Amino acid sequence: MTPTPRVMLLIDADNVSADVIEQAVQRTMDEYGAIHVRRAYCNAEMAVNRQAMFKRLSVRPMVNLSTGKNSTDIALAVDAIDLVIDERPDVVVLVSSDSDFAPLVIRLREKGCRVCGIGQQGKTGEETVGIYDSFMDLEHHASSVKPAARTAAAKKTAAAKTAPAAKKTAAKKAATKTAARKSTKAAKPAPPPEPQTSEAAEFILQAVPALRSGKDVPLNDVAQALRAAGLLGKHGSSLKLFDKLTAEFAVMQHPDRIRWTDAPAS
Repeated sequence: MTPTPRVMLLIDADNVSADVIEQAVQRTMDEYGAIHVRRAYCNAEMAVNRQAMFKRLSVRPMVNLSTGKNSTDIALAVDAIDLVIDERPDVVVLVSSDSDFAPLVIRLREKGCRVCGIGQQGKTGEETVGIYDSFMDLEHHASSVKPAARTAAAKKTAAAKTAPAAKKTAAKKAATKTAARKSTKAAKPAPPPEPQTSEAAEFILQAVPALRSGKDVPLNDVAQALRAAGLLGKHGSSLKLFDKLTAEFAVMQHPDRIRWTDAPAS
């Protein structure tokens, strides 16, 4: 009996659609029977928007809080090398149409891996296809088919409701004007809005709940928690990360500590 190969699936989630990601996971499962490592590399906004899909597919989102061109690609490449050294996979599947991964593909192959690529049709160049041991282009399927099929029924329903709604409009306008006059007199100044926590900060607070208290937390403890949550690379600098979030976190030194400055007053 042939043993099941160890397979790693690494997804450049900023580069392909959610539909292509779902297809890629299914195609890889069909091909190899199991996926031992499933990771998607993306920014914080993308991780929030696709959170339900990642949970359903058992894909671990690797949130890149750094800004700048190609920062997500670099995070994926560094992680891929670490994983190949530590996990010794037989096959690495990269889901991306980006040709910038050519040096990574060559290095992974030198480590003894078969490297396969999956891209999104219409975004993949010929130079990308040639660097992999095998490559598959998947078509993005738009999700607007079903709503379009209901258009005729929706129009009939809207037409049937138009007449009764028009009769009620005049009465509602009069009532609205009266209520508006009363509410203007009784209205009080609205309290100032509470500061909104950025998506990047929210991910950090989820990984390090102790910061929510507003008290100082040792930097070493914070860094370990961020690495465990996949928010900070194995060799990433936590100080450089917090230097980009000075509006929400304060860095104290001697000893090094982190404090969330937007914590509610106790």
